[in-house]
Amino acid sequence: MLLFILILSGTLSAADWPQWLGPRRDAVWREDGILDAFPREGPKLRWRAPLGGGYSGPAVAQGRVFVMDRIAELIDPAKAKVLHEGQPPRNENFLRKLLPGQERLQCLDEATGRVLWKQQWDCPYTTVTTYAIGPRATPTVEGDRVYALGAEGHLFCFAVKDGAIMWQKDFKKAYNLKIPEWGTAAHPLVDGDRLICVVGGAGTTCVAFDKRTGKELWRALTSRQPGYCPPVIHTFGGLRQLIIWHSDAVEALNPLTGELYWSMPLRPTFGMSIGQPIAEGNRLFVMSFNRVSACIEVAADGQSAQIAWRGNTRRGAGGVHNTAFLADGHLYACGNGGNFICARLADGERVWSTFAPAAGERPVSWANVFTVRHGNRYFLANDFGELIIARLSPKGYEEISRAKLIEPTHRVGQRTLVWSHPAFANRSVYLRNDREIRCYSLAK
Repeated sequence: MLLFILILSGTLSAADWPQWLGPRRDAVWREDGILDAFPREGPKLRWRAPLGGGYSGPAVAQGRVFVMDRIAELIDPAKAKVLHEGQPPRNENFLRKLLPGQERLQCLDEATGRVLWKQQWDCPYTTVTTYAIGPRATPTVEGDRVYALGAEGHLFCFAVKDGAIMWQKDFKKAYNLKIPEWGTAAHPLVDGDRLICVVGGAGTTCVAFDKRTGKELWRALTSRQPGYCPPVIHTFGGLRQLIIWHSDAVEALNPLTGELYWSMPLRPTFGMSIGQPIAEGNRLFVMSFNRVSACIEVAADGQSAQIAWRGNTRRGAGGVHNTAFLADGHLYACGNGGNFICARLADGERVWSTFAPAAGERPVSWANVFTVRHGNRYFLANDFGELIIARLSPKGYEEISRAKLIEPTHRVGQRTLVWSHPAFANRSVYLRNDREIRCYSLAK
């Protein structure tokens, strides 16, 4: 019996989710011992804890949960100071106002949701009012440090143990950053001794810091706006390449030095590069709002690139908030209006599409689905607060199970939704809205 227990404990290993899209930033959950389908009454709620507003997803590491939120001061948004010279825009999706409040990073006990420590800082918001609910970026945990980036360009390195500030940066003061309409949102990336961040400005669209001290190591690229896309590293032609997609182009850098390998002009609508670029072989896929998508082919030596194809209403997938998933030469992504699409990476031709994961039978404005693979199936989190288990293949969409786990709280247009990416760790899922964070067991 003892031998059986030891063997079982060795095969059922727990896993952390220490950053955006998991340990390898590839949206794959590699933990075993996970349920095959949800119970009729839904998965078991392990704990819940109060939270402020925000889009920031949780990170889970070392028996702790790290999540950012915002504590807004009580103010009538209609009476807030308008931050536009002359006539303000009529479209509320571009209207900025000054909204006082504080941002916060909370560290919770993974087993109970109890607050272990928290750090908060004064942070008046100047971003578009409709979406000024809180931080956007998921914390990045590495070793004894956790890195947190707020919506107004405040970057902190905290001690995991007690929240002590190890170093900090203010992108507006240090780099003269003009905060984009929807805030700073690119999840910081640790690579070796470097913390790589999308900042913005002339020559500083991407900046690498010493992860221990905050000292600047190199700076690179110039763009009209930094965009909202996280930095990610892929290997092409035997070269590790740091991919940065800003308002003007997709560009590849040497992550050690910031040296440019290649640049491909590709403008996302309104600078809304959000979804992380994904790669398979020598192909790189990107997508953004208003049906913008493209496949970039990188040369065999990794030193140049060209556009293989561009998406349109019938080709590719123009997702807004989600990152596409690549598997066996096919991409899976939530596109315009919640149309969940399977397309061939080689030519962008659509194999199938369905509104089932996101919206039912017809389009819904700004609909979104986050996609995470687990073994031979996928967990899909939609903006209704539902988690879906499904099989995705070129043959079609096969739904296995669905459960409502959290209430949507963020009002956008005629809909109330939740736009925070969940974390998967310790055979559990961690997800939040603008009022609370919940942890559900997904163990068999």
